[in-house]
Amino acid sequence: MNHLSKEGSTQAAAAASENESAQPNSVLVVEDSAVYRSMLATCLREWGYDVAVAEDGLQAWEMVQSGDMPNLLIIDWMLPGLDGIELCRRIRGRQTEPYPYVLLLSAEEKKQNLIDGLNAGADDYLTKPFDVNELRARLRSGTRILNLQRQLQRKEDELGFQALHDQLTGLWNRGAILEFLERELARARRGPEPLAVMLIDVDHFKAVNDTHGHQAGDVVLQAVARRLAGAMRAYDWVGRYGGEEFLAIVAATDAAGIRGYAQRLRACIADEPVVSPANFPGEIRVTVSIGAAAARLGPDFTCGFLINAADEALNLAKTNGRNRVEVHGADRSKATSLRIGKASAS
Repeated sequence: MNHLSKEGSTQAAAAASENESAQPNSVLVVEDSAVYRSMLATCLREWGYDVAVAEDGLQAWEMVQSGDMPNLLIIDWMLPGLDGIELCRRIRGRQTEPYPYVLLLSAEEKKQNLIDGLNAGADDYLTKPFDVNELRARLRSGTRILNLQRQLQRKEDELGFQALHDQLTGLWNRGAILEFLERELARARRGPEPLAVMLIDVDHFKAVNDTHGHQAGDVVLQAVARRLAGAMRAYDWVGRYGGEEFLAIVAATDAAGIRGYAQRLRACIADEPVVSPANFPGEIRVTVSIGAAAARLGPDFTCGFLINAADEALNLAKTNGRNRVEVHGADRSKATSLRIGKASAS
């Protein structure tokens, strides 16, 4: 659940987009006529498409349900078992991604047939006998639409990622990590297991910026984020809380357990210097101070209480020399007194 993004993910996505657009689309031909089926398959393969065939509507529907459906479909209107119109309706009823582009074939030229086909979910309509050049042009049009859809989906995914992740480090951003803490707190209140949080602060970070420059500071933050994400359990959470400070959420861990966990994180930062010749010469020794708090939760415990407890422990770690771990003895009495104090103040 750490969800640390890889460096260059945006560039890789762009490259993947270009490669994907250049790849031939796959086509499912649903046609009961052996003559048309053979002709279509031959032409499509010559044009660079990957081709699958089905001889009737029921066979095609089984292929669709298998989850391995091509993204272009050429469906004959008149089919045994399940006709083309009903097959279109079922395909659209699934509302799956990615969107499949459907070209409906029919020997009928009546306008009502065209309307019925489009209403059933077909994207285009071609009458038999058809000109192969017209078929190719319509498939190219469908391919352009599918490629545009892929690009829009990728952009939507990127925007969703950016809304939840810190741009510099790729970790969860402050809003997201606090939302996860609320969820974990609600879950922990329903059971006997404790919940722990850690505030992790990069020691003397201002000195890094002042000595090596802000680009070097960015590299240091990225390195710390990468090491934290790599050292944490898959079902725990870590995000950038602000500046050079990170917030980690650790499930099912008490005060004794969180101390060892935090010491392991501290060591993974301190034991190896940060090296990035492209941004600064040599290496930078980096350490972190960690304040942790763990408790078995009752109704009096809030996100604010746990974070404040971890913050008190973090301040103690800094006071006692930095590059160390301190654990706050969070308990129900302190949480209750904090809640009463706030109520009195209000």
